[in-house]
Amino acid sequence: MIIGAAVVACVLLAGLAVLQVLLFAGRPLGRFAWGGQHEVLPRHLRIGSAVSVVLYAAFGAVVLQAAEVLSVLPDAVADVGIWVLTGYFALGIVLNGISRSLPERLVMTPVVTVLAVCCLVVALG
Repeated sequence: MIIGAAVVACVLLAGLAVLQVLLFAGRPLGRFAWGGQHEVLPRHLRIGSAVSVVLYAAFGAVVLQAAEVLSVLPDAVADVGIWVLTGYFALGIVLNGISRSLPERLVMTPVVTVLAVCCLVVALG
């Protein structure tokens, strides 16, 4: 169950990374991210999207390490990091849920809910 939750979390993180790459490239998908205020992101949010891709890769490493699938980080980083990610994604449920962008609310709220649950499963494992 723990490894399955970690795999689901990493698949979702990979999907989010693809979205952020597309946003960085100037695709008109801004309604799904960054508050949905811009169809095509302005430069500063594109940079944020690029940073997000790197962060999602780090998040995936933390999840996989906490699930004992990888061994690339100190155990303490994974042990604390998985709880930080659980809280981060739980906060994301609220923030996406109150977004002014309907597409962001409808798509991203369920995504971060699943991420929060998967991280909690891994953290408790």
